[in-house]
Amino acid sequence: MKVLLLGGTGEAREVARLLTPAYDVVSSLAGRVKDPKLPVGETRHGGFGGVDGLKQYLRDQQIDALVDATHPFAATMTAHAVEAARETGVPLLLVRRPGWTARPGDKWHWVDDLATAATALANLGSRAFLTTGRQGLKAFEHSNVWMLARCVEPPEPTPTWCQLILARGPYSLDNELDLLKNHRIDVLVTKDSGGEMTSAKLEAARELEIPVVVVRRPSVPEDVELVTEPAQVVNWLETRR
Repeated sequence: MKVLLLGGTGEAREVARLLTPAYDVVSSLAGRVKDPKLPVGETRHGGFGGVDGLKQYLRDQQIDALVDATHPFAATMTAHAVEAARETGVPLLLVRRPGWTARPGDKWHWVDDLATAATALANLGSRAFLTTGRQGLKAFEHSNVWMLARCVEPPEPTPTWCQLILARGPYSLDNELDLLKNHRIDVLVTKDSGGEMTSAKLEAARELEIPVVVVRRPSVPEDVELVTEPAQVVNWLETRR
């Protein structure tokens, strides 16, 4: 049984580990990170050329099942996967880690997109810490607050309107507390990515009573099967052997 696994996340790497060697798995990575953590087994790098390219790949490679374990905010890739699966008849499963849940003491402000997050900053603080990734930085370019942005890899072109730090998770609570204190951060901006690798910033903001602007996840079609744990992928595939 041949499985195309759309990856790039820790969940995808765990899925690849669980399925190998019982299944013929090809992990597809978008290629946006220069030195990604690689899963076990066969990998491919780069896009498919849109939804038509993905459909052609599914047919040419005789894929039996499609598993989308991309980042919760990889909306375009997920939309392509849903359309390609419907048109080719290849079964599709989405793997999405649970989103974060506010706890007592949290001062969260939910918004629908990065542009709204940028607008909300001025009413919440004067020194912002952006943790929304390098691709969304431009949305904050004209915000009237001082900004510190953390990215895994440097954005191109390098922004001149914010201070940039490069780092890859996981991040510890102590390090996040030091970072917020040393830069006198009074508002945090994040996407609802979920997971433990980057959740320490939320604990630090809670401890320091810093407000957090949280960008909601893109919605997924209600008729698409979805699980939250890599182990559930094995069960789903077993029913399709």
